[in-house]
Amino acid sequence: MKRRRVKITGLGPVTPAGIGKRDFERGIMEDVSRIRAFTKLEEDLGPFVAAYIDRFRIEDYVQRDSVPKGAARHTLFAIAGAVLALQDAGLAVDELNRSNSVVVSGACVMDFDGIVRTVEGVVTKGIRGALPRTVYTTNAACIPASVAQVLGLEARSMTVQSSCCTGTDAIGHAMRLIETGEADIAICGGTDAPLYRCPLVELRAIGMTPATVENAKGINRPFDLWRTTGVVSEGASMFVLEAESSPREGYCFLTGYGYGNDPIDKLCGGMTTAMKFALADSGNRPENVDAISAWGPGHRLIDPAEAAMLKEVFGTKLAAIPAVSIKGAIGNPLGAAGAIQVAAAAISLRGGVIPPTVNWKYPDPDCPLNLSSQARHLSHDVTLINAHGLSGVNASLVMQKC
Repeated sequence: MKRRRVKITGLGPVTPAGIGKRDFERGIMEDVSRIRAFTKLEEDLGPFVAAYIDRFRIEDYVQRDSVPKGAARHTLFAIAGAVLALQDAGLAVDELNRSNSVVVSGACVMDFDGIVRTVEGVVTKGIRGALPRTVYTTNAACIPASVAQVLGLEARSMTVQSSCCTGTDAIGHAMRLIETGEADIAICGGTDAPLYRCPLVELRAIGMTPATVENAKGINRPFDLWRTTGVVSEGASMFVLEAESSPREGYCFLTGYGYGNDPIDKLCGGMTTAMKFALADSGNRPENVDAISAWGPGHRLIDPAEAAMLKEVFGTKLAAIPAVSIKGAIGNPLGAAGAIQVAAAAISLRGGVIPPTVNWKYPDPDCPLNLSSQARHLSHDVTLINAHGLSGVNASLVMQKC
């Protein structure tokens, strides 16, 4: 069966660098870190830094009374991102409902805020303190279901929850559905809002977020020699995907998707599998890749492990391929990170500008990537996206210029 080509026709980023395509494009191309002290937790938990979204109001995107009561912050981000993506594509809900449409999304973590609040309520008040809606609103399955409900979509929904690869995998699954004709239009992407006591204290305990606010803006340094660890953040990016035959203009084509799991003794080892499958799926060889959107969380172990896997795939050509990690700018929004990388790459492919790797200053010999702390005006045709997550999951996408 001949596969249909899939294009991105709408972008809906909700990020610390900007909300909506226009603000996000301007923000992600600046050499500016949005990471700062995070002061919304109890002082006895110690200092935290994060990249977070100020002044987010769901009422700016939909009628508040259309949103399920108690909807989690990550669900609200996804709803707003879906509205923005549909607006960007110029696509009305009635057209979606006349089509075979799907919603595919998820989050890395459940709504810990809702879980903790209901647990504390039960501990304090007994059964009277239980919040019945918590079972629904804290579940990742609530995210695509709520998007469809709020927008009035008569669409099937699918939930993806694959650690930090969630957004990348959701886009890959949606791409497959359109390629095979199982769907004509997809709203897809990833979202996460983990900036609560839990899971931040647990992520601190395993060294995934720093224990200081000193030099907050410069603390996340992807692939830099003096990096320490990543910084947790929040956000979302949702997309409209359609077949090539759609009358709407595309930002780029999604042509390849792959995933793989790490062997027990090889950090990021499954990334090689993911990249090779994605490239083969797209009909490209490594030498066809013009740009790399690396995972690069700024972690002392994960960054060189990813660099080693890139070296396995691209060999001596790696040093000539422009690469970027956007996490110095926006931190790591877990399940939304890969989706936000896709939004940045789609903008880059159309406009010929690759974002900076913010805070990259001192090259690390163990991370021999072609990086820049400034935006680069480079026309390019094929971009590889990488994602990696806890439990050793990895995913890759290949995007090509329309």
